[in-house]
Amino acid sequence: MAEYIWLSDVLYPERQRCPFTTLHDSGTEAPFTVVTFSSSRTLDRPIASVLLTVSAETFFALSMNGRPVCRGPAWIGRDFLFNEEVPRTAYALEKEVTMNEDAALRRGDLRFLAQVRMNPQRMFESSRGHGAFWLSARVRFCDGTCLVIGTDESWLAAPETAYSAPDTYDGTRKAETPRHAQIVPHLPPPETAPVPPCEDRLIRPENPSLFLAPGEECTRDFPFSRIRAGYLDLLSVSSGALLVEAEIYETEDCVERLHLTLSGRDHYTAPALQSIGGVRLTVRNLSRDVAVLDMGMIASCYPTPVSASTRTSDAELNAVWENCRHALKYCRQTLHLDSPRHCEPMACTGDYYIQSLMTLFTFGDMRLSAFDVRRTAQMLSRHDGRMFHTTYSLIWVQMLHDTYLFTGDRALLTDCLEALRLLLARFSSYTGENGLLETPPDYMFVDWLEVDGYSLHHPPKALGQTCLNLFWYGALGTAAELFRLCGREDEAEMAAEKRKHLARAIRMNLWDNERGLFFEGLNTPTEASLLGPYMPPNTEKRYYRMHANVLACCFGFPERSDCRRLLHRILHTEPLGEIQPYFMHFLLEAVYRNGLRERETLRLLEAWKTSMAICPKGLAEGFHKPEPSYRFDYSHAWAGTPAYALPLALSGLKILEPGFRRISLSPSLLGLRSASVEIPTPFGLLRLDMREGEENRIFLPPGLECTIREEGEE
Repeated sequence: MAEYIWLSDVLYPERQRCPFTTLHDSGTEAPFTVVTFSSSRTLDRPIASVLLTVSAETFFALSMNGRPVCRGPAWIGRDFLFNEEVPRTAYALEKEVTMNEDAALRRGDLRFLAQVRMNPQRMFESSRGHGAFWLSARVRFCDGTCLVIGTDESWLAAPETAYSAPDTYDGTRKAETPRHAQIVPHLPPPETAPVPPCEDRLIRPENPSLFLAPGEECTRDFPFSRIRAGYLDLLSVSSGALLVEAEIYETEDCVERLHLTLSGRDHYTAPALQSIGGVRLTVRNLSRDVAVLDMGMIASCYPTPVSASTRTSDAELNAVWENCRHALKYCRQTLHLDSPRHCEPMACTGDYYIQSLMTLFTFGDMRLSAFDVRRTAQMLSRHDGRMFHTTYSLIWVQMLHDTYLFTGDRALLTDCLEALRLLLARFSSYTGENGLLETPPDYMFVDWLEVDGYSLHHPPKALGQTCLNLFWYGALGTAAELFRLCGREDEAEMAAEKRKHLARAIRMNLWDNERGLFFEGLNTPTEASLLGPYMPPNTEKRYYRMHANVLACCFGFPERSDCRRLLHRILHTEPLGEIQPYFMHFLLEAVYRNGLRERETLRLLEAWKTSMAICPKGLAEGFHKPEPSYRFDYSHAWAGTPAYALPLALSGLKILEPGFRRISLSPSLLGLRSASVEIPTPFGLLRLDMREGEENRIFLPPGLECTIREEGEE
């Protein structure tokens, strides 16, 4: 059996404990620590394959027989709240290596080398507060017999002295002598994650090598064609030291600076995930001979063996769609990220729900979305239905439903039922005498904008109440359906009844009959006990904006004919302020659900063409700066909803039976001359080809039942 191992607490007492997360100051101070673990043995028979299960606190990069195997672990997720708590769970990743991939296995060789970082560096990273490494290897010999080996006190461990801080590396420092590792007591073994490790790919820019004469200093920019998530990777050959200042950027602005000293034949790989659009290196050769430095990056993302495409007669629109797919690809790690620059925890469900929908038309593998749904359910269950973002916790209900719809994984529903009940009970407790949500802890998140100096990230009641109540209205309807799917008719009826009462309260309190619009919230005072950093005092001004009216149409609050009139009004005759790419998702969804896709979809997608002109190799976080000093990132997949909205509008896809067992299509060119849409399904790739004036061609994989419906047919 494998054990968690770490450095000896006698030799390295100061390198034992670390914070649980970057989001909480636990008072635990530890030097930045990277440790190398190693083990070598030669078994007496040829090895057919090795099934590795690996975890670490907090990050590892594993090699076997001199070949990189995987990085990890799979992250638990966490929220912006409750980070003072010790995480209850850790996840391991599983990877099989065969003799066809590693010829050394034929000789029975097993040489493991793992680089493990203790301290959390990115917001999505978690630790249980102690450095630790865990590996189990199930060895299958060519004769059919098996052996299980794992980490124990026979492994050697040594701190890597070159890594002294997250941004500092000095290869001239003397290495420490490896000593036997020590068992870490009281850490329960990890659970195996239901997702594969990320795939790594070394990418070198054009002309990646620098040649420096003795004493020479030079600066060179190494731009990459696209922004990717990964790790800076440098190789040096010199007779002395090379001083390297590295600036990692997405666009022209420097995001991260590193101070590196490379020596001799040195190999530096960044110890934490980065978002890399280019690297600017300033290098000084302190040696007496010519030195060589090779620059590259290890691009890393969730495996994408299937990569569907959507193509149209509009080249600019194709570029938008491709950029959205690319951003999604690199935001898919062992959990969805908002972006590899921000690296926020799993609290940002609104982002990940959009990404799960994008996956439907791009990569098709929904295991990561299902894992996110379950991990979020665990957070909700442990904290009585509470999450940092109130609207995002309600969006989780829709993500649960749609992930089940796409996968047909019924266990996903039953696993999440208790979390759903707790969430509904918590929001019911926020209901006031007027029937609305009146006492939530916040009204966030609405959009990434400022209005009259108020952030819509955490707005006052007058700018956030209607949106929160409409998300609650949508969640109650979806919850009723989920309960029915689980055979819980009594709970389904309770949710449906709450939804009816809420509908009356919204109509009575938040609809302006004279103007024919929803306003964003009441002007009644917010209770003093609720005021805080994310709940500002209310304002006396009444606001009419797109957000509430778009959400009402998205969730079908008025009749469909009323929704169509309201959408036409706010899109064409009475503009109601700006919205960002995130909220454009709900607008495009409202357009689709109300039968306006042919009239409005392409016009709305034009906004992304303007955005792409600013940064063609990335995906901007927003259309409008929420404040003058704010700097967008350009790897933000919540802005990628065209990867979902465009193929959805072209195909008219509806999943009629969970798991794609039965679907319908309603193809439309939307005014384009031609279009092709590929849709990954559990049965294989579905392809739809359309050309102006020609009959549509639909290629179905065997076993997929599909009907064609006319436009407007429900």
